[in-house]
Amino acid sequence: MPSSAEELEVATDLRVAIGRIARRMRQLYAAGGGAGPSFTEIAVLNRLQRDGPQSTTQMSNREHVTSQAITAVVGELEAKALVSRGRDNLDRRRTVVSITDAGRALLADREHTVMQSLVRVLESCSDDEMRRLLAVTPLLNRIADSL
Repeated sequence: MPSSAEELEVATDLRVAIGRIARRMRQLYAAGGGAGPSFTEIAVLNRLQRDGPQSTTQMSNREHVTSQAITAVVGELEAKALVSRGRDNLDRRRTVVSITDAGRALLADREHTVMQSLVRVLESCSDDEMRRLLAVTPLLNRIADSL
């Protein structure tokens, strides 16, 4: 619970701003029409590309969602040939999920679209605004990790 009215106001403003950005980014990711991947599917593909093969339990812990939710998303991605399942090299009893070449290609396409839009907006920012955005990014990541 915020300890002051100012902290509550900052928390409210931050929630609204981040929520608006997140909604817009979801819209951009889904811009390929209804046939494209969902924002959650993109998040899983991003995680696999960034962190490498991992179990659904690892993904659910890192994304702060239930194992059932990740398992369902992985099932959808597997049906689209965007991920594959295999045995862990260190523990053959454990199944890990890996991104496929098709998954990498789709992710690159969607990322390109979103990044073009974001860069276009950032080009309109002043040098001071860009410095402030650069400075606040680690703090925003720390907040996200702590929620």
